[in-house]
Amino acid sequence: MSDWDLMMPGMGLTAIGLAGVILSYMGIANTFLTGMQALSGLTMFIGLIFLSAGILNGGISTSAKAKATTLVIFGIVGSVGAYAMSLNTIVTSLPRFAGILIVIVIPSIVIAFASMKMQKYFKPIAIIFLAAMGLGIASYTAFGFIGPGAQFSFHTETENQTSQVPTPQAPSAPVVPVDILLNASVKGNPSFKPDPVSAPKGDIIEWTNKDNAAHTVTSAPDGNLFDSGIISSGKTYRLDTSKLDVKEYDYLCTVHPWMTGKIEVTSPAKPVIANVTIAEGASKQANGQKYFDPEDISVKVGTTVVWTNKDGVAHTVTSGDPNSGPTTTFDSGLIKPGATFQYKFDSVGTNPYYCTVHPWMTGKVTVG
Repeated sequence: MSDWDLMMPGMGLTAIGLAGVILSYMGIANTFLTGMQALSGLTMFIGLIFLSAGILNGGISTSAKAKATTLVIFGIVGSVGAYAMSLNTIVTSLPRFAGILIVIVIPSIVIAFASMKMQKYFKPIAIIFLAAMGLGIASYTAFGFIGPGAQFSFHTETENQTSQVPTPQAPSAPVVPVDILLNASVKGNPSFKPDPVSAPKGDIIEWTNKDNAAHTVTSAPDGNLFDSGIISSGKTYRLDTSKLDVKEYDYLCTVHPWMTGKIEVTSPAKPVIANVTIAEGASKQANGQKYFDPEDISVKVGTTVVWTNKDGVAHTVTSGDPNSGPTTTFDSGLIKPGATFQYKFDSVGTNPYYCTVHPWMTGKVTVG
């Protein structure tokens, strides 16, 4: 008969551990993700040991009820596990975790079956499968240390997460820098500079890790709004504030939860506009004819220049000059009569441009 004194704590520990593993792989417990994976996994395995000992305390039952119960348990666990895997978006070690479970489950089933049905072969079968398990784990670990590919290593989790740090951004948006300070991992030391950091909506906030330890930039309390993943020493993380509302946000480092900071997303500044007209008759090369009006324009960084075609034919506004050809800075394509083209200048410099259809039409934007 089964021993309920062993089964009851076994079922409790297994349920708690399984719930913790599912929560961590779903990302709900993102703040303490690594620690929760380890602790809940250990709790689940201990619970399974107690549960198995209680169930098998009088031998393996072969009744129809026992088989039906086993199928129900496997169905529930399999369904919940598959659902949790489908929700996983941030944990890259899930295939390894599933592989470890398979390595444990298959030999356990074979050894249990041999103990009941093939008792005279039980000892050699158990030795063979246990040796195979040990050899497989040892080989996998050895390849992680000396193998040619990082994909074999147990120690590449941090590197993989770092290479996958999301950098959502608008390439032309201004960047607001923030430093993760040296020795920020020591409790009591300053963590981020500046703190709080203020940025108009639409700007990019860039954190640079100047500490020797790895850190994260994660929205508090659960990382639902933004999460950098692991930022190694010397690496950066960029946050596009265009996806955030105008308000304050708290954030922290999940590796060192005492490291906290604040973001202030402010209303975007009103755009600075400068207008240039593609003059009427610009398609005809003639003395005294205006092509771009004004032909040369000086603006400040962040100004958007708007070209309006008031001629009767199509033109282009293309960076570069007729002699050396176009550059990749901007190109309007064909601007039909009455249509406009605009471009925001976010860096200092001189930007000559021309019409590729009528190369005598040239102009210049100087950004200071």
